[in-house]
Amino acid sequence: MRGIAKAIICTFALTAVAVLPASVRPALSAENVLIKAAVIRVDSQKPLPISRLDLPPDDLGFVGGQLATADNQTTGRFTGKTYETVEIAVAPDQAVAEAQRLVGEGIHYIVMAGDADSVLAVSDAVGDRALVMNALAADDRLRNDDCRPNLLHVVPSRAMMTDALAQFLVWKKWREWVLIHGSHPEDLLLAESYRRAARKFGAKIVEERIFEDTGGARRTDSGHVQVQKQIPVFTQRMDDHDVIVAADEADVFAAYLPYQTWDPRPVAGSAGLRPATFHPALEAWGATQFQRRFERTANRYTRPLDYQVWLALRVLGEVVSRTNSYDPAVMKAFLLSPDFELAAFKGVKVTFRPWNGQLRQPILLTGDKVLVSVSPQQEYLHKVSRLDTLGFDEPESSCKR
Repeated sequence: MRGIAKAIICTFALTAVAVLPASVRPALSAENVLIKAAVIRVDSQKPLPISRLDLPPDDLGFVGGQLATADNQTTGRFTGKTYETVEIAVAPDQAVAEAQRLVGEGIHYIVMAGDADSVLAVSDAVGDRALVMNALAADDRLRNDDCRPNLLHVVPSRAMMTDALAQFLVWKKWREWVLIHGSHPEDLLLAESYRRAARKFGAKIVEERIFEDTGGARRTDSGHVQVQKQIPVFTQRMDDHDVIVAADEADVFAAYLPYQTWDPRPVAGSAGLRPATFHPALEAWGATQFQRRFERTANRYTRPLDYQVWLALRVLGEVVSRTNSYDPAVMKAFLLSPDFELAAFKGVKVTFRPWNGQLRQPILLTGDKVLVSVSPQQEYLHKVSRLDTLGFDEPESSCKR
């Protein structure tokens, strides 16, 4: 439901509980305490995706929140805590008002599924009254110059995603890239992130081309006959290369590249081999159990945002359980400390980077139906954590928290 506030309260309480007052106590001493969180999904008007398989479901992100709330409640039964999540879909201009209302009602943990501007606006509006968890915006500026003291990130940054792909391509010795990027602002940011990744890991961008978005309905206006003629011409006479890397966050052209390029070369980035935070085909590290639970609940496959919202709310369950506190300052201090870690179906425990609030995590590299690899690749080492080879490391960070 786009542009309309929709509140769905997911509660798993079986007994009466005491609601925390607006002024949060440092510790939760009551026998039955209600821990309330919120998921705010910002629904902006976007063109239809190229493929109807990518049409967003109405419950996108929310089902993951429901599963996380149930998971938190499993532990909460033994510790005298009941978890409740309020889910709201809003238009961009409603996000701040809804966040302020929720904080006024005693909610001090907000999961944001929106663009960078919405995330920043909400973080600034709630200040130290709430901890904001970014579950969607990949913009590197949120982890650098535009970082905020009350803002943490479970969604990987663009730099983490592009570094993950670059590591694999260099490991494959596919070092010479043609970079094709779109004309939208987010495409330009993604293209710059791939340039940075190429420099970082020793790849070479031998040529760049831009695919201009000329408008139209895309899916209905771009039949396969037109694509079959246009894409080979567009990719003709490229410099010698090993792979085409597509930067197309706006979803305009990348899906048309595989099997249509002039030269027989693999495609990676926004199509073909793609970096992802989660994928429906993941079965390793206990993910099958999560996938099946999700599919029984939603009657569809898990999408990355579903997983990211689940992860954000599992962070809440873990920190409240470990600190016995719902105070934003106490929670933040623990999350950024070496004592926090969380199982996340990715083979390693995930932790937060204290310098910019970014969750360290492996990045999946996927084809359409299978998991191809997982980065960081084993050959890339780091003095603290191999996960810190992905994205902005502490010496590179411009975040001043």
